[in-house]
Amino acid sequence: MKKCVIIMNPESGKKKKIKNYKDFYDILRKYGYDTDIIFTKARGDARNIMQAIDKNTDLVISGGGDGTLNEIVSGNMLREKKLTVAPLPMGSTNDVGNMYGLDKSVYSNLEKLLQGKARKVDICYIDETPFVYVACLGDYIDMAYATPRSLKKRYGKIAYIIYGLKRLKNRINQYDIKYTIDGKTHQGTYSFIFISNSSRIAGQPDVYYDVKLDDKMFEVAFANIKTKADMLKMIVQVSTMDVKDIPKVKYYRTDNLEIEFLNSPKTSWCIDGEEYKSTSMKFKFTVEQSMKMLVPKEDVGHLFDE
Repeated sequence: MKKCVIIMNPESGKKKKIKNYKDFYDILRKYGYDTDIIFTKARGDARNIMQAIDKNTDLVISGGGDGTLNEIVSGNMLREKKLTVAPLPMGSTNDVGNMYGLDKSVYSNLEKLLQGKARKVDICYIDETPFVYVACLGDYIDMAYATPRSLKKRYGKIAYIIYGLKRLKNRINQYDIKYTIDGKTHQGTYSFIFISNSSRIAGQPDVYYDVKLDDKMFEVAFANIKTKADMLKMIVQVSTMDVKDIPKVKYYRTDNLEIEFLNSPKTSWCIDGEEYKSTSMKFKFTVEQSMKMLVPKEDVGHLFDE
């Protein structure tokens, strides 16, 4: 039989609703897999577990949210032989799983994945740290990792809105930056920065209408927002327009980017929903394609060139 390992985050939202893990073993056995389930105990465990998995493992399933998937992919990128990974969404937001058309049913999602196709995917880096779908910086971006876990357990993804509204203020911090992209250097003042490889960010679908996850490129958006009113207006625009068509957004598609902050950022970068701490004022973004993701066959063809 083939070998599968499920790395499961016991703190993820849907895990506590699972009473019997026998169904996981039964479903995977039906598709020819002998399965082990390994539970994480602390932040960073999923990355370490992934690094240590036997090289002959055929499939690794991420049972958790986007942060758990990030750790598993990070561990995979440190391996000499990369393993095929599948995202089984069990967190509160699940941007990656939702982008692939997965819903709230864990067992139905598992079946969709096992009937799916392993595709090459682009993995982006901020300096030496990989991320799966987004690295972003700006006011309120920290809601993804700063929202109290008690709120997330009680309200799910609505908790982010509740926490954000409590912190809403009128003025938005802005940053003077110098950035080099495709060999050309520019300078500007921006309040939000998004580097992504996804059609869905922060729960918003179709942020980009034509994104490809295997083109060895990533999307860059610099937003110039000065007030709370500007931000609310842009939230509406993002829900109705392609980001690159919004007037106050500078957009690029590239495979290389360097950013230098001329004044110190007030917040950390957020990568895949988790805080990325750094004291540096300079950051380099790159992309590589060296691993496969098992994704459903249906309704995802538009996300890939191949």
